[in-house]
Amino acid sequence: MHDELDQLYRDVIMEHYKFPRGNKDISDADLANMGQNPACGDEIEVKLKLDGDRVKKVSVSCLGCAISVASGSMLAEVIEGKTLAEVKQIARIVKALLKGEDIPADINVGELGDIEVLKGVRKFPVRIKCALLSWTTLVDAIDSFEAGKTTEIGVSTTDDGVSYHDHDHTHMGT
Repeated sequence: MHDELDQLYRDVIMEHYKFPRGNKDISDADLANMGQNPACGDEIEVKLKLDGDRVKKVSVSCLGCAISVASGSMLAEVIEGKTLAEVKQIARIVKALLKGEDIPADINVGELGDIEVLKGVRKFPVRIKCALLSWTTLVDAIDSFEAGKTTEIGVSTTDDGVSYHDHDHTHMGT
């Protein structure tokens, strides 16, 4: 049974890798950010179009390993229609799931689409950073947007041990 579950996780990851969601660019994005993981070469750009504080459209462009691309695809699939606060909560859940930390009892991870399969990445600790890249990049963009910062598109950093270049955020629009 354990092998069947591992195969299911691999199948879902590969399906997201081969057919990533959110890969259409948003030319009039309200916020955007780029992230890099120089240790493995993964690069990602996340853009959001908002309706108030709710995500109207998501664009995720990722060049990297299957786990990085799949995680970005899952991000695009699950955050559309959510408020920025809900998106940040989902990102915290993903981080806890990947790191084997406790998830609040009132959270049903099964309601978050395919995200639950990311817990299989825990078996490969060096790949956790790959799975977190899109989420960290997104949260950095939201934090910057909420702080009212506006800069040219830059490269995100994180406290998760991934070394990025030129800590910078982007808030586009008004």
